[in-house]
Amino acid sequence: MSTTETPTRDAKLVQYLGEALGNEKRLETALQAHIGMTTRAPYKRRLSQHLAETKRHATNLKRRIKQLGGPSDPIPAPLVDAAGAVVGRAHKATALAQGPLHALRGTGEAERQLKNAKTEYAEEAQEIGMYSAIEALAVAVADKETAQLAREILRDERRMFAFLAREAARRRGRWSIAQSQRPARRRGAQHAAPHQRAQQHQRAQQQHAAQRGSAEPARACAARAGAADVALGCNA
Repeated sequence: MSTTETPTRDAKLVQYLGEALGNEKRLETALQAHIGMTTRAPYKRRLSQHLAETKRHATNLKRRIKQLGGPSDPIPAPLVDAAGAVVGRAHKATALAQGPLHALRGTGEAERQLKNAKTEYAEEAQEIGMYSAIEALAVAVADKETAQLAREILRDERRMFAFLAREAARRRGRWSIAQSQRPARRRGAQHAAPHQRAQQHQRAQQQHAAQRGSAEPARACAARAGAADVALGCNA
């Protein structure tokens, strides 16, 4: 098939495959950034495996686009091509910018890792939808090769989606524990305050009792001797 023309039957497939390729290239950059931030070894290893899968997906997509008559660095029809190129560059720029921002997410390690897992989970859901659409279109136009490629990529994306669902749940648990410990410290401070108030009240009662004790002889004297003696002083 000529690489200078794309049959009408395949033009939409080339467009969709080009969009998928641009997304895979963007995710390469995003995954590399998240791998650098990840501290848990099994999670880091799985992200690295998916990065290798993502690169393989991009290679296979590029090959299939070329087989369908699209350019090797895919940009579908003229106007769509220009828009696609701009969008592709924008996606990569966004991924590059998001890396440092994702490193600053949240108020601590647990929250940052949770937010990253949620982002990755959402990305996988988007990819599953995208490749499901490509598979459906390929089946509709009887393109068995493209349909098979979409299914192969879908298997990888669904496995990663299931992994990230478990990882996000684990990270939610860790973040919840971290959050629950912070109110506990505040409650401890609140418990200390009533104890201090009780001590202050006890000291006030003791002082009041001492004052009453020192005033008692003067009252007794006044009762016995009368007001004149009180004026002169009962201690005489």
